[in-house]
Amino acid sequence: MATYLEFEKPIAELDAKIAELEALAARKDGPLISDELAKLKTKSVKQLKQIYSELNAWRVTQVARHPDRPHLSDFINTIFEDFEELAGDRVFGNDEAIIGGLARFKGRSVVVIGHEKGRTTEKRLKHNFGMAHPEGYRKAVRLMDLAEKFNIPVLSFPDTAGAYPGKGGEERGQAEAIARGTQRGLSLGVPFVTLIIGEGMSGGAIGIAAANRVLMMEYAIYSVISPEGCASILYRDATKAKDAAEAMGITAPELLRHKIVDGIVKEPVGGAHRDPQRAMASAAKAIDAVLQELEGMSPAELRAQRRERFYAIGREGL
Repeated sequence: MATYLEFEKPIAELDAKIAELEALAARKDGPLISDELAKLKTKSVKQLKQIYSELNAWRVTQVARHPDRPHLSDFINTIFEDFEELAGDRVFGNDEAIIGGLARFKGRSVVVIGHEKGRTTEKRLKHNFGMAHPEGYRKAVRLMDLAEKFNIPVLSFPDTAGAYPGKGGEERGQAEAIARGTQRGLSLGVPFVTLIIGEGMSGGAIGIAAANRVLMMEYAIYSVISPEGCASILYRDATKAKDAAEAMGITAPELLRHKIVDGIVKEPVGGAHRDPQRAMASAAKAIDAVLQELEGMSPAELRAQRRERFYAIGREGL
């Protein structure tokens, strides 16, 4: 059963009518209502396009968090072959919020790293809702080291509300682990491509996103803090998250305009959750195109390009 967001209520009502008419038409003695069905379906698609052409930042945030949106595990199962998970940081343990390993992508070997939120209650608890502990970022660094050793590209898929903020994470060096992940990304001598697939929030995202190219799904969000966190700090009121989202510039077009991301992967009308296979196919095509651009560059050129890319952020207008 489809999950509709609050602002999609008109679509939900239309789709409910369509389902009701389809059930009637499916009966042997059902009325001939094909013309009415066709009109309602056309109206539903038209209204969906209209709603999604006018999304504000807060509504985009809701789409980015949609429970049916493709997760890292979906990307692994769909666009990669022969994925072999590599667990543990060789220091403390294995963090299930960050999954990584070796895989085949379009005929080439790659290292895959990303956040997994989980879809069911059981899986969400297992993966800590995609909020990584320090060992997750240390695992990511270990995988980046492996990629450089064997000269294979790194592909990362941030999707997190932020790194785990609890006492245990702080005791085990959360900030240092994120910094090491960012530093290792910048120093890699192999192509490194990031795709923000849902939420790319805070250092929790940048710890695996210091890449040569940073792409975003059309309805993903990317920022130094979540709208709720920003509202709590600036407005002293988390309920003003909508106002914060509008002020922060967290949507893909806004980030592309400021050159914080390098490209946007278009999603099906109504978001990736409405047609996950098509959305992931578009993502694979975009990643492949970027990898082809980077694969001819030397390690020194890759490092220089990556560092300059991040140093250039914010220079405009200075």
